[in-house]
Amino acid sequence: MPTILDVKNLDVRFPVFGGLLLRKTSEVHAVAGVSFALEQGETLGLVGESGSGKTTVGRAIINILRAMSYSVDITGQVLYHARSGVVDLAPLSRKEMRQYRPDIQMIFQDPYSSLNPRLSVEQIIEEPLKIHTKQSPRERKDRVVWLMQKVGLSPEYIHRYPHEFSGGQRQRIGIARALATNPRIVIADEPVSALDVSIQAQVVNLMQDLQQELGLSYIFIAHDLSVVRHISNRIAVMYKGQIVEMGDAENIYQHPQHAYTRTLLAAVPRPDPERAQRRRHLSTDAAPFVSE
Repeated sequence: MPTILDVKNLDVRFPVFGGLLLRKTSEVHAVAGVSFALEQGETLGLVGESGSGKTTVGRAIINILRAMSYSVDITGQVLYHARSGVVDLAPLSRKEMRQYRPDIQMIFQDPYSSLNPRLSVEQIIEEPLKIHTKQSPRERKDRVVWLMQKVGLSPEYIHRYPHEFSGGQRQRIGIARALATNPRIVIADEPVSALDVSIQAQVVNLMQDLQQELGLSYIFIAHDLSVVRHISNRIAVMYKGQIVEMGDAENIYQHPQHAYTRTLLAAVPRPDPERAQRRRHLSTDAAPFVSE
């Protein structure tokens, strides 16, 4: 498959200010020389513990870091293979980036804080269409209804507000918003970590179905290797701002090479009915004898 995104030597440093005059005293090297390629229709899992830099990589790709911290220092290249040609997104200004925003969208981690509580579902999903397209109000409403159906929500809910939905339903709304502009790349920043385990599988399966139907490319950011394994073609393991291991998802899971990857795998809970049964037998055998 052709490459759709090529990240080369991405480096992100956040300054730390202190003192009465708030001068720069040090810096946080959040991402250090990260490189990877994303193929069209592929899911690349970006996994690591909190603070490993994976979310910063996602935000650097979509070019929103400077809006969050104007003094951030970003070097390296984020080469997007657009239909019109290859463009480096990293140095683009907010105005220059706007033409590429419909192609690269983000699903955020917390479905409770990422949706504006003052807007209805229709307004939330319609907002990207107002900004990036010239569709009429009727066309936008038809698109919202279609998206609601695609993510498994009834179009009758379009006039409801976020507080009227469960966490899983809110994340579906977030997915619908991300898909509104018909993107080619979706960066999913821990999209299931705030959800119950029973709901996580539903959201992941939904994302896989949408990928197959719409030909999406995903960068799936998470700290849970078991979830990443389920959805990803390849996995990149991040530690202290660097990619320490990258390869086929099943190969990484079965034959991890780096010590940090093995540590992450050891933290994944594994069902073992036989062990549970042995423990029950042991607890029964060790029960105290009670005399009559």
